Amino acid sequence: MTLNRTEAASFKTIDSETSSASAVLSRGLWSDVWKRFKRNPIALAGFYVVCFLVFIAVFADFIANDKPYYLEYRGKTYFPIIRSYMVDVELGRWPAELLNVDFKKLEGAKAVFPPIPYRATGINLLEPLEPPSMRHWFGTDKLGRDVMAGMVHGSRISLSIGFVAVGIAVIIGVILGAIAGYFGSWADLVISRLFEIMLSIPTFFLLITVAALLPPSIFLTMAIIGMTSWVGIARFTRNEFLRIRNQDYVTSAIALGVSDRNVMFRHILPNALAPVIVSVVLGIAGAILVESSLSFLGIGVPAQLVTWGSILREASGATFAWWLAVFPGFAIFITVLAYYLVGEGLREVLDPRLRGLR
Repeated sequence: MTLNRTEAASFKTIDSETSSASAVLSRGLWSDVWKRFKRNPIALAGFYVVCFLVFIAVFADFIANDKPYYLEYRGKTYFPIIRSYMVDVELGRWPAELLNVDFKKLEGAKAVFPPIPYRATGINLLEPLEPPSMRHWFGTDKLGRDVMAGMVHGSRISLSIGFVAVGIAVIIGVILGAIAGYFGSWADLVISRLFEIMLSIPTFFLLITVAALLPPSIFLTMAIIGMTSWVGIARFTRNEFLRIRNQDYVTSAIALGVSDRNVMFRHILPNALAPVIVSVVLGIAGAILVESSLSFLGIGVPAQLVTWGSILREASGATFAWWLAVFPGFAIFITVLAYYLVGEGLREVLDPRLRGLR
């Protein structure tokens, strides 16, 4: 059947209004979710911890670094940390007098250093396994590396692996779950069987096998964790699409000739994300825990990178150095706990069956 221009324009307007109404409802939902989430002090505390950890990860170079914020040397002013970023992206170069120098030993220089004036990978064989002190707040490892600097920069690696791995899992899980839930029939049957196959594979042992066979790479670790942890997200997405696809506004959009892609991702998906968000938050905690386990075993992450798991591994060879076990172990515990508290808080405010319990 061919539509004239007036009918086509009318259908387009109705589709736009339907999409706008869906967006308004979605914004109203998340506004209400945030209001109810703030009433849960434990979940809110977990959220603040997560925000603090993200802040530490983003500004790690400004918190722990052997380069100063500000330097006066030979009558000139420099900002070495900013300059190092410019050099990394090839927007500048180091002056000859500052090339490969130790900023702490420049004679006649005035400098302002970060609160932790050490690199995570800075080796000092004169200070191995130093206990916590005013010089090294969290002590040093067997190579004389500052543990607190390693903790700060390790947060960046752990959180980036968590976010990137879960991002990969979200892309795979949402697409497959949406296809299975929206189209049903043989598509749902095939994808559901794929779910069962993935669930039958022991994920952690698969990670160990792949990481042991291939060269250590942080990007490979992210990809492996992401490609093996999407099933839960896909199943939540499928269930929500099965529930929503028969709603009146979806039926109206289909009757108006809206494409399947627009129906799936503009009308259904925004209203199906609530349980998926909970799975994503919990998935980040799981990914951080998996990465820490792999680093503790010495696989999956290059040896030169300092992570919480790699610091924890150092404690197994120096049992008297309690600080190598306590500080990274506590960081892993607090991080995973914070994400789980946020996930449970979101579950409570998003699940209608649990809203009246608090």
